[in-house]
Amino acid sequence: MVRKYFGTDGIRGRANGAITPELALKVGQAAGLIFRRGDHRHRVLIGKDTRLSGYMIETALVAGFTSVGMDVLLTGPIPTPAVGMLTRSMRADLGVMISASHNPFSDNGIKLFGPDGFKLTDEVERKIEDLLDAELTKHLAKSAELGRARRIDGVADRYIEFAKRTLPRNLSLDGLRVVVDCANGAGYRVAPEALRELDAEVIAIGVDPDGFNINRDCGSTEPAALCQKVREMRADIGVALDGDADRVIIADERGRVIDGDQLLAVIAESWKDDGRLAVNGIVATVMSNLGIALARTPVGDRYVLDHMRSHGYNVGGEASGHIILSDYTTTGDGLLAALQVLAVVKKHDRPVSEVCHRFDPLPQIMKNVRYKSGAPLENAEVRSAIELAQARLNVHGRLIIRPSGTEPVIRVMGEGEDKILVEEIVDGIVDVLTNAAA
Repeated sequence: MVRKYFGTDGIRGRANGAITPELALKVGQAAGLIFRRGDHRHRVLIGKDTRLSGYMIETALVAGFTSVGMDVLLTGPIPTPAVGMLTRSMRADLGVMISASHNPFSDNGIKLFGPDGFKLTDEVERKIEDLLDAELTKHLAKSAELGRARRIDGVADRYIEFAKRTLPRNLSLDGLRVVVDCANGAGYRVAPEALRELDAEVIAIGVDPDGFNINRDCGSTEPAALCQKVREMRADIGVALDGDADRVIIADERGRVIDGDQLLAVIAESWKDDGRLAVNGIVATVMSNLGIALARTPVGDRYVLDHMRSHGYNVGGEASGHIILSDYTTTGDGLLAALQVLAVVKKHDRPVSEVCHRFDPLPQIMKNVRYKSGAPLENAEVRSAIELAQARLNVHGRLIIRPSGTEPVIRVMGEGEDKILVEEIVDGIVDVLTNAAA
């Protein structure tokens, strides 16, 4: 079933374009009505990243939730995984994160979490969608039953303590020089502070948000700044988060990027050695490299998590750096994943380039084609080019072409033993797609 509002990760789009105050108000009302269960005083916790539009959306959501009788707890900027954790620990009925993750500042989004701290199921999202286009006036709270809103303090400290408790009590990162890039986003306070409290020497970049610079030339999707800083400071490791801090990319001591697939393998092997790996394997998406053995799911961390929960895995994620450690979290958590990797580096006392090289990846090329409107993948020339490309790769590789579920982008990924062939095929498809998109 095609959904009108929800994508693969909540509702997302251009702020004040697709994501308007009117829509946010309706989301607050609809979600509030769905999660009003019983006669107790209902509460919703709302976090956000550092985008300028977060103020507008937050205010509209507050109006929506309070109008249906829900009290609102406002946290200010905190990571997405902190919202899931706090929703559960504070016994809230619903959690909301205002963020467009790795997208530019001009976009924003609304992610919803149930009282268990997990993102909502497709079924619940469909129920909310049904109400978004309905007349809700008759369902609003009576004057005496309206909700209240208040800001809560100390949430960053609670999350930092939670993150630190995922490591052995006596573990210290003393002696490690760590560059951390917070993408001028939601982790700009908590990530450097957590690392400092664990005794690491911290060089922090991407920690000066101004409402406009989130993910701009920084963070996990633009790791060049991190790599340069690692080399400049002769650091042991670099850690890059994205705008809402639910994904992480690592740079080794030479300033070379290590993707999520390698990090998944590092954590899984360490947990297996310690007897902590619940199932002998990990879960990842079809985008992960063929050089790693795993159970594969469709793209999206929610599908990874669904497979983990139904099959008993406790480590899963995506090559993009979404890493889910379900012993601790209900969604991807960039800081927790980074801490697990740092613990392995400290344990083995070897360079990151050695510790984090767990398998030899097949050559993989990924390129994005941005489009304004229409359906470029339906173009006859594009379909023909894709068929020819798949025939050329045959059994020697694979080709995955898909529209992003969070932004107007088509992702073209080719993988195979012959890097030159893969590059040629991907570039050819990108050219045809670009022409069709124009």
